[in-house]
Amino acid sequence: MFMKQLILTLCCAAAINAAAQNIEPIAFGDMNRWVTRNIKESAVIGGKTKQVYEIAPTQTIEGAKAYKNLGGSPWATSNVYAKVMGVVKTSNAVFPVERVGKGKAARLTTCLEKCKVLGMFDIEVLVSGSIFLGQMNEPIANTSSPYSKFEMGIPYTKRPVALVLDYKVVDPGTGKLTYATTGSKKTYSGNDSSDVFIYLQRRWEDENGNIHAKRVGTGRQRFSGNSGWKNGHRIPIVYGDASKKAGYKSYMGLLNGNKAYYARNSKGKMVPIQEEGWDDENATPTHMILMCSAGSGTAYEGQVGMELWVDNIGLEF
Repeated sequence: MFMKQLILTLCCAAAINAAAQNIEPIAFGDMNRWVTRNIKESAVIGGKTKQVYEIAPTQTIEGAKAYKNLGGSPWATSNVYAKVMGVVKTSNAVFPVERVGKGKAARLTTCLEKCKVLGMFDIEVLVSGSIFLGQMNEPIANTSSPYSKFEMGIPYTKRPVALVLDYKVVDPGTGKLTYATTGSKKTYSGNDSSDVFIYLQRRWEDENGNIHAKRVGTGRQRFSGNSGWKNGHRIPIVYGDASKKAGYKSYMGLLNGNKAYYARNSKGKMVPIQEEGWDDENATPTHMILMCSAGSGTAYEGQVGMELWVDNIGLEF
């Protein structure tokens, strides 16, 4: 009896180790290393020095300087340095936080950023904290065409079966959504949810510099309601036409038109990535889009106080 129990225990341990070996961490996805940017805002809005955080090798950067991904980190955040009509302003909705006994995690929040200069502008903007694979283009000069402000996705040619992460949701449950951008703010009934997605694309560029894509793989899930930490959560990746597969939701659809994300073409110009259809199930991707966000609404819309905490992001094979 003892020998049978021992063999069973060893087999279980071997299975766990084998499963662990199938998880490929994304660089800096353990959220343990952060850049702190100390940026002094313009005197006309108070002149305070604000902290803006990025996911990259630990260091401190002083001053209002445009940030580019450092130390091989593939991660960008919705945290930005903006310069509007000569006025330096920061926005920070992604923070490093401590997990007891587990290092750091990223806390993504939905909040209102306010900026008022008498006689020049009076801006209140809703920001849903997000992290993504790609690059933010700073300094931000306005709130128009938000997707054009960041380069979405990185080169990638593998075919994982799932996105894996630890997550926690803080849902204020207010039942109110806020839309706020330059010159416009309104509040109405509704609920928001946090959002995590991975899209694998096969991209190509035409002779005019337009970027086209077909969707190779799709994985997306939305979360609402308060939860404690959920470790090792799997979001399966479906290959081929996801709209014909079990579990498909309308928000998993193709990204084109005004829903398209942007990338920099070979001419150095930011252009929309137009997804023109679903690719073959056996196609090899050229790029991966991955984003975690505190909110799931359109740009500048969300539930103030919504939070998504994430950690240990990797890919299962």
